[in-house]
Amino acid sequence: MRPSIRSALERSAELTRNNRLVEAVAIAEAAINQATDDEHPEIRQWLIDHTDDFIGKADQR
Repeated sequence: MRPSIRSALERSAELTRNNRLVEAVAIAEAAINQATDDEHPEIRQWLIDHTDDFIGKADQR
């Protein structure tokens, strides 16, 4: 996955933890829409692996 997409997903997680869901979804959606078909499985796995980042259970960043 391109660094720009990973960065957007990380930012989306941060915004979600800060209760800014509308902005988070907009950023994640834009990143996913820019991804190639080859990147989609990697994005899906990243989202699965980083679920706690979105719900704030990780290290409460």
